[in-house]
Amino acid sequence: MPQLIDPPSMPDLLARYNRPGPRYTSYPTAVEFHDGVTDAVYREHLSRANARSDEPLSVYMHLPFCEERCAYCGCFVVITKHRDVADRYLDYLEREIDLLAAHLPDRRRISQLHWGGGTPTYYTAAQLTRLFERFTTHFTLAPDAEIGVEIDPRVTSPEHLSVLRGLGFNRLSMGVQDFAPEVQEAVHRIQSYELTKSLVDRARELAFRSINVDLIYGLPYQSTRGFARTLEQVVTLRPERVAVYSFAFVPWMKAHMKHLPEESLPDANLKIELLGLTQDAFSGAGYRQIGMDHFALPEDELARALDARTLHRNFMGYTVQAAGDMVAVGVSAIGDVQGAFAQNTKKLNEYYTAIDAGRFPIERGYVLDEDDRLRRYVITQLMCNGHLDLAEVERRFGISFGEYFSSELAELTGPASPAADGLVQVDGRAIDVTPLGRMFVRNVCMPFDRYLRARTSGPKPVFSRTV
Repeated sequence: MPQLIDPPSMPDLLARYNRPGPRYTSYPTAVEFHDGVTDAVYREHLSRANARSDEPLSVYMHLPFCEERCAYCGCFVVITKHRDVADRYLDYLEREIDLLAAHLPDRRRISQLHWGGGTPTYYTAAQLTRLFERFTTHFTLAPDAEIGVEIDPRVTSPEHLSVLRGLGFNRLSMGVQDFAPEVQEAVHRIQSYELTKSLVDRARELAFRSINVDLIYGLPYQSTRGFARTLEQVVTLRPERVAVYSFAFVPWMKAHMKHLPEESLPDANLKIELLGLTQDAFSGAGYRQIGMDHFALPEDELARALDARTLHRNFMGYTVQAAGDMVAVGVSAIGDVQGAFAQNTKKLNEYYTAIDAGRFPIERGYVLDEDDRLRRYVITQLMCNGHLDLAEVERRFGISFGEYFSSELAELTGPASPAADGLVQVDGRAIDVTPLGRMFVRNVCMPFDRYLRARTSGPKPVFSRTV
């Protein structure tokens, strides 16, 4: 067992904290979204965003198509080998971009652009060029913009990389999950180290500024020996960033997960051990831990932002580009615009119908009130920077922290609490997440979530377990 944690205390900590809880990619979380946020509401918030013409935007673009489904996948994807279906989607995506631009006539500067999926490189290099050129007809990328794309090494060609780099993409994110053959077979994703390395090497030749590798712990048949080998192999690739996610096994929400051999899934004790191995491997290789599940080289922007306590988090992950608004296009995509979340429909036919009618394909969302904004700030600071300056909260929101959050502080600091268990340090000036607390940072944030109690009392959990 890695020495970052005290082995005798871990079973007790797991018994206490390993329960369903949000990942806090947003607050309030997506389970609070409702159909009261419509096309009309979204247009109103876009109008407010447009008025802030001196500020840049972040943009997320969802390209949902894959040739086959990975068994662990929790994303919204469309599985098809019929390329005409995917080509039609591009036509409508471009029309949504046109519609968005029409509602942001004075705010076209982009600090962050990310293409996610699905598998963006499901499309040909020519199709990706067409989409990018349509986007940049309307919007201007800042000179220091973070321009990223998710790629699947199994379907990404050297031509893809050359074209993407030529368009201006400077960041790649690629899935690995685990190189162990038995794990890959169980999750239906066969991808060798050699294939992955060849793509990384080509990306280096093309001078991509940053490469991110995704790993998952908690998959079927994972073992300490096998995962340690995967970690060694990833370290040899020397990616600038690594994301190591806890597998969210939610078969009641994702029906395809029912086919996974549940008896082969690591239990909570093994998952913690795999996470400990991960922390040891990357810290030993010189990486800094970022938030709850990312690692970055010390010269990377994320590491520098962590030192400055300016790290930010949005639906695209951890970032240093803290644009005040994030717009999103494509099926299922979620925007965050002037205090409102707005999510597009997940059904292709409904998406097309809305675009044909000249409407944004908004299905649901959430408009934050002042309490939501306050709690969002608190949770974001703890999730991103592991530190909350209480005086700064009081200055920003005009409250007395101790009075406003009296019950939350009692939950954090009472007997058998996160503070008592060494997960946080709380004094009159700050709340600091400890190195041990990083493993349970979702639990540290949960007392500040005013919606959570109602959501955890139903017959089925709506969140995965925190470990």
